[in-house]
Amino acid sequence: MTPEIVEAHGVRLRPFRAEDAADVVAGCADPLTQRFLSGLPSPYTEADARSWIDTGAPAAWEAGGAAYAVADPATDRMLGTVGLSHPVPYRGQAEIGYWVIPRARGRGVATAATRALSERAFATGTVRLELLTVGENAPSQRVALAAGFRYEGVRRAASPSRGGGRHDLLAWVRLADDPPGPASRLLPDLPGGALTDGVVTLRRLVPDDAEVMYRLHSRPEVVANQAPPVAPTREATERRCRLAESNWLTDDIARMLIIDAATGEPAGSCGMSLTEPSAGEASIGYALLPQWRGRGYATRAVRLLAGWAFGPAGMARLTAGTVPDNTASHRVLERVGFHREGLLVGRLPGLNGTRLDDLVFALLPANLR
Repeated sequence: MTPEIVEAHGVRLRPFRAEDAADVVAGCADPLTQRFLSGLPSPYTEADARSWIDTGAPAAWEAGGAAYAVADPATDRMLGTVGLSHPVPYRGQAEIGYWVIPRARGRGVATAATRALSERAFATGTVRLELLTVGENAPSQRVALAAGFRYEGVRRAASPSRGGGRHDLLAWVRLADDPPGPASRLLPDLPGGALTDGVVTLRRLVPDDAEVMYRLHSRPEVVANQAPPVAPTREATERRCRLAESNWLTDDIARMLIIDAATGEPAGSCGMSLTEPSAGEASIGYALLPQWRGRGYATRAVRLLAGWAFGPAGMARLTAGTVPDNTASHRVLERVGFHREGLLVGRLPGLNGTRLDDLVFALLPANLR
């Protein structure tokens, strides 16, 4: 590729200029950029920006990649950057990356720039583009999806972490002959961000839910009804909450908080994971804090979850696995319309090498009450 100006999707991609230095600092010194781009100098100074403009960006072009400033076509003011790196010519492959200045976020700049540069790369012979994100960087993963990149998997310990150690990266890929438009998802967002029947509300799990989730899932009676029956650590719970949006975007699992609609108080949690995507089958689970039990909240939550599963998520069948003696959970499922499908003997891991039976319930759309 050559550093030609590209105008598409409402943004302008152009070479960097000396007067961009202040905007480069504004973007690269931002805490969010620093958090997810561990290779940037810290603190990031004007000298670093000028070194990038004078040396780093030209070197990217010379190496067969690209380094563009993303600008507003009306003012030519810099909004962010987008570029190509790690080209592998014989594979027709390169890696695409971007960042946006804080004042320009939330306007679709990253998505527009990624689409514009992807189209330019494909038009000049690239066949495969990779986009790598930190697991906790869900906004960047939404950009990838909106720009037509599909989730491909985890690159284990692929990047050094700031301060030592290494961390995983998620790989998103777009091919030159992929269909235009955003990539499809099996687990769509909740309509309006939540599900509610006026009594119970479900919303996506967020990092701030870690304390209540740890309190709920470390309770002895909750631990006893999971496999294996081992309480989670606080660290594992915090990580689960930090990665909840990413796990949803990668079609792994949709984790939700159950909330009392009148008070806004957390009542429990529920979730849905894909078990047989090609068959349209998913599995659900749920748990309530003690003070909210016996009020029908679990039944309401499962009914809301099933309605979303059969509606926007397009599932054809739901299952729920239970401990055979968890009669309270059985009653919840039966009130929603689930029926007992079978006992799977020794299906689940227990403690000290033992195995646990799994009593499975199933629900079809026509049976939802």
